[in-house]
Formats: sequence, structure tokens, C-alpha cells
Amino acid sequence: MLIMASMIVYHLKDIQYKAERAITPFHIFDLDREALAAYREPHTKDHFCLLFVKKGRLNLQVEDRRYTVNAPHICVIFPGQLSSKELLSDDFEGKLILFDEVLFCSDILKNELSIYNYNISVKLNHIELPEAETSEIEMLLEQVEKSYQDLTSIKKEQARFYIKIILLKLVEFVHTKWGNSQLSNENAKIYGKFLELLERHYKTERTVGWYAEKLQLSPKKLNEITRKIAGLTSIETIHARIMNEIKQLLLLSNYSHKEIAFELGFNSPAALNKFVRAKLDETPTNLQQQLAQMYKT
Repeated sequence: MLIMASMIVYHLKDIQYKAERAITPFHIFDLDREALAAYREPHTKDHFCLLFVKKGRLNLQVEDRRYTVNAPHICVIFPGQLSSKELLSDDFEGKLILFDEVLFCSDILKNELSIYNYNISVKLNHIELPEAETSEIEMLLEQVEKSYQDLTSIKKEQARFYIKIILLKLVEFVHTKWGNSQLSNENAKIYGKFLELLERHYKTERTVGWYAEKLQLSPKKLNEITRKIAGLTSIETIHARIMNEIKQLLLLSNYSHKEIAFELGFNSPAALNKFVRAKLDETPTNLQQQLAQMYKT
């Protein structure tokens, strides 16, 4: 288990170049021992991280799970998951893509592809692809980087398209690899039921106690299960679902902030503002402006 002396949290908006933030919800760069130094200590992120090891080896720890990652393995770290990288080989080389929730196709996985969403945050932490699939992923990564080097509005959409293809291919691969036998695990079944309840009631029920009671568990036990399976506490899972819906409504609807507040069960726009500021250290207005710049050409 990772031991936290002081929590390090990386934010996507702080990592991206200022000019880049205005037009894209992702960031890509080359990795070597020096570039990966900042990620060697235990930390969390507010975004997704896709690591492709081109050469060499590293040891990766995500929560209480340890992986030996050799070339050409792929790792996807989810927001909020505590992780560290250590014991890198001298010849280590890789690619790192950082991206946000919308680019990950979360809504598609929760709805049309819900069967693939089960325990996905653990399944994608370490992936060993066959040679043919690895070559295909490498070609897609090359297309992403090619578009990224000259990031016009069109190239931005092309890069997002290639990244989504990569992610959906990885999701399909791990779903097939793990198979339905993994669903026999009792904790995984409970976690799945928790997510089903959350999807139906997140607008009105926001306490861990309510979900724990419905699942006939103690809040402590539910929290243990969600942390082990998804890398998030129960309340973090609830808040993440609410925040994702806030982002979707800010980006895609014509709702005012007052309408969004009442749609999602906040008793006032001020309560919505307080929630967003607590999670992202910015107002809904600022968040809406950032989302509009990222996703609209």
C-alpha cells in the first residue's frame, strides 16, 4: 500500500501550455527518466494518464496493486488513483498522454457500452497487448502526435478522434481478456450495484450512508470496496459523477447556472458555486468558459 506523507495532486490545466489550454483537452509528451521524475513519488491527478512504454522497464504502483511494466506495455491511470513509478531502467523511453473525463468517453461507457465499464479503472492500469494490437496502437499514437505538432482546430479534432479509438480498443481488449469470470467476485458485484444506484439517484442522494443502507453495508465497508476496486472513496465517486454532469450541462445545454443547480439537486446557485469551487478551485462561469474553449471550434 502506498504511504502518503503529503498528498501531491497534479492538475491538467497546470501542466498544459497556456496557448494549448485554449483549444485542447489533452497533452502529450515524450518520457525518459528525467521527464518522469515528477511522477516517481506517490501522487494523484485530476485527469487520465495513458503511458506507453516504448523501451526499457519501470515498476508501477496503483493503490495496493504493483505492476512490472516492460516495453511495449500500456498503462491507464484514472483521476484520483494514487500512483507512483519507481526503479526505471536506464534506457527507459515512452509516451505520456494526459486527458480529461469527456475525452475518455465516460458517458458512452456508462450507457451504450455499460457492459465494458465494469471494473474498468483496474483493468486498464496495466495492459500487455499482443504484437499485432501493439503495432496498431503505435500507429495511432503516431497519428495523434503528428496532429498534435500542428494543432489547428481540425487537427485537434483528428487527435481527439485517434485518442478515442485507442481508448476504445484498449477497453475492448481488457474486457475480452478478463472475461465474465471476474464478475463472480463479491466485492466487484457490490461495486457494480453501487454504480447502478448512483446513476439512478445521484441528483437527489449524495451521502455514503444512503447508498450503504441500500446495499445493506456499513459506510466504512462500502468505502473500502470502492477504494480497492476503483481507487476512489465512496464520496469521491459520488462527487465525481455530479461534477461530470455539471460539466456536461455547462458544455452542452442552454441551462442557466440556476437551472443547473436545481436540476442537480442543489438548493441554490450559491451551493452549486461552492461545490465547483471546492472541487476545481474555480467558479462555474470560469469552468464553462474553459469547456467552451476546449470543445468548441
